[in-house]
Amino acid sequence: MTTLVTKVPIGFLSLLLIITIATKAAAGNFYQDFEVTWGDNRAKIFNGGQLLTLSLDRASGSGFRSKNEYLFAKLDMQIKLVPGNSAGTVTTYYLSSSGGTHDEIDFEFLGNLSGDPYILHTNVFTQGKGNREQQFYLWFDPTADFHTYSILWNPHNIIFSVDGTPIREFKNLESRGVPFPKNQPMRLYSSLWNADDWATRGGLVKTDWAHAPFTASYRNFNAPPAQSWMGQSLDSTGLARIHWVQRNYMIYNYCTDLKRFPQGPPLECSLA
Repeated sequence: MTTLVTKVPIGFLSLLLIITIATKAAAGNFYQDFEVTWGDNRAKIFNGGQLLTLSLDRASGSGFRSKNEYLFAKLDMQIKLVPGNSAGTVTTYYLSSSGGTHDEIDFEFLGNLSGDPYILHTNVFTQGKGNREQQFYLWFDPTADFHTYSILWNPHNIIFSVDGTPIREFKNLESRGVPFPKNQPMRLYSSLWNADDWATRGGLVKTDWAHAPFTASYRNFNAPPAQSWMGQSLDSTGLARIHWVQRNYMIYNYCTDLKRFPQGPPLECSLA
């Protein structure tokens, strides 16, 4: 299934030559495009750079990051999550800049007991401030096979997609007073780590180390050229798909959490 988008006129076309600090756009090779950042031999690359696995045991998790930085990007990665009892584990796939006022665009996959669904946690940070969480169940078993998780980040919006189906949009509402990430280059990161103090049922279910090592797998990284996505936003069909996902699979939306925001939700919730 493909993400349905429409191209709209923008005033940023002059950025096309500089939007991506990196120049590679073809399907990726993990040796060429990424570097292991922690976990020693728990991160392994196979098949001539076409497959990467991260592992977690009681001693440590593991992670990697892109060698390239991006200022706006369309990034796709196929991921197969930790199977079986993954309670307490978190698998991440996100863009982030550095520094105390960093920007960040998050996919986080919160593990669960065997037979229970993963929770897909999303968030957007601007200038060091997040608190924009939306969470979803998935409409398939993300441990049985690879599925494609995509981040589209351009001057208009950020779109999170799963297998080409958009699940969330964060619009550029800077003209209305909502900060939007547009100045800080970001790297792509991924990690597998133990977060049993909060990840599964608020920390009530702990990691069962008898099932370790836990392993997540990655393949088919792709960063298509800017001309194909720089002017994209959702069309009516794409918006309908987002509404279908949010109606049927969303389990948390910060915009409707009145206990958390008793004075009213953040500004972007009423403007989007």
